[in-house]
Amino acid sequence: MNDVKELLSKVASGEITPEEAELKLKMKPFEDLGFAKPDIHRALRQGSSEVIFGEGKTAEQISAIASGLLESGQETILVTRLSEEKSKEITVPLTYYKEARIGVCGKIKSPDTDGKILVVTGGTSDIPVAEEAAVTAELLRNNVTRLYDVGVSGIHRLLSHSEDIMTAKVIIAIAGMEGALASVIGGLADCPVIAVPTSVGYGASFDGLAALLSMLNSCASGVSVVNIDNGFGAGYLAGMINHIGGTGK
Repeated sequence: MNDVKELLSKVASGEITPEEAELKLKMKPFEDLGFAKPDIHRALRQGSSEVIFGEGKTAEQISAIASGLLESGQETILVTRLSEEKSKEITVPLTYYKEARIGVCGKIKSPDTDGKILVVTGGTSDIPVAEEAAVTAELLRNNVTRLYDVGVSGIHRLLSHSEDIMTAKVIIAIAGMEGALASVIGGLADCPVIAVPTSVGYGASFDGLAALLSMLNSCASGVSVVNIDNGFGAGYLAGMINHIGGTGK
């Protein structure tokens, strides 16, 4: 922290401007833990702290990374793809969201923008991916509305929620099988639609590849696509869009 104090002293003495100091802080690289290099100033550069991908890491490694980020001043640390068993071994205080497989260390803050993110699934089997998206967005301080099991095989279920679709600032459309949900919603909504293909489906769905290709070939304007089962990526991107301009619909 000595370098930060020195930087603040230079601002106080007028040697450098606050804007120059902010730039230097944004460019400060990382903390070297040996097995990991936490990006301690990502929140300053991008608005949100570094997110820890829990799969493949030990509980000890996750604890050390989270502790380092918290000690550096990060207030809310997300740990994605975290199993319930591993979550119980984390030594840093952690709140666990079982269905989303997400843990959060530090503060859980309330929404700071008025815009609404609508998370929609084709079926009940898509809910684990949807919860990863919804919880991610909520932890990044967004208002989230869930609309589950409204796929195209019973499209009247989706159409009965037209008001939710029309009042959303961002929509996350999550579906497996043939992935048609994203195109249908894209044809109804006046906001960005983030499509998430899931690995749900029978043999010819190829673990989500069929849904991915369908979504990439959507004829509806305003539809973008993230990777198969990537609820986190969709929730994070939706949160960024939702915060543009401060308030939303």
